[in-house]
Amino acid sequence: MSDTGAPEMPAPPWRSRRRPAAPPRQPLSQERIVDVALRLLDAEGLDAVSMRRVAQELGTGPASLYAHVSGKEELFELMRERVAGEVRIPEPDPARWSEQLRETAREMHRVLSAHADIARVSMATIPTGPNAMRIAEGLLSIMLAGGVPPQIAAWTIDQISLYVTAHVYEASLHMARHRAHGGSAEEYMARFLGQVRDYFSSLPPDRFPNVVRHVGELMSGGGDERFEFGLDLLVRGLESYVAARPAGAGS
Repeated sequence: MSDTGAPEMPAPPWRSRRRPAAPPRQPLSQERIVDVALRLLDAEGLDAVSMRRVAQELGTGPASLYAHVSGKEELFELMRERVAGEVRIPEPDPARWSEQLRETAREMHRVLSAHADIARVSMATIPTGPNAMRIAEGLLSIMLAGGVPPQIAAWTIDQISLYVTAHVYEASLHMARHRAHGGSAEEYMARFLGQVRDYFSSLPPDRFPNVVRHVGELMSGGGDERFEFGLDLLVRGLESYVAARPAGAGS
């Protein structure tokens, strides 16, 4: 019998060592499932996200996930909704409405671009989660504060979302191709654009005189510059609706 407070005796060398107790496993939840799915998305892209792979990362079986997520489609929706929560929306300022619209579109572009090809999830769907609706409400509030007619503002929400999403999605496709071909993204794009430029220049000038003559203009500008150009087209179009609105017209 050992004395109270006496040093613990070492185990004899012929006895097997006891394994340290494993840390208690965190309970499975929808939030943890989405956390892991987003980590996979950011590291490997959307194609890496499956119920089986997420379950593997959580140290459990796929069947246990279905108590919290109905399937991959709902998981993708939850991921998109989580990402939408990162978008910052300014308080509407009637004097700056057009610039605020540009700022919000840039913010949406920044957030989507930070999460690999999550933009794919937004294609051909209508987001209805609270974070997505917060963005829609913010865009609508900015435009209405600036005097954009309600119907035009309502349709513009869809057009801005589609424009931003398509732009980010295209960039993610180029990133996937560059990973498949190796090398840096800059090297891949320079090589790809160089090939396109050479092809345009080689076209028969009698059939495509303007394309051949304006290859420089067609190939100029990087992704960010072209995004700003498209955004400017959208906002300038909206400004024309405000300018054409009768003085004193209500919303």
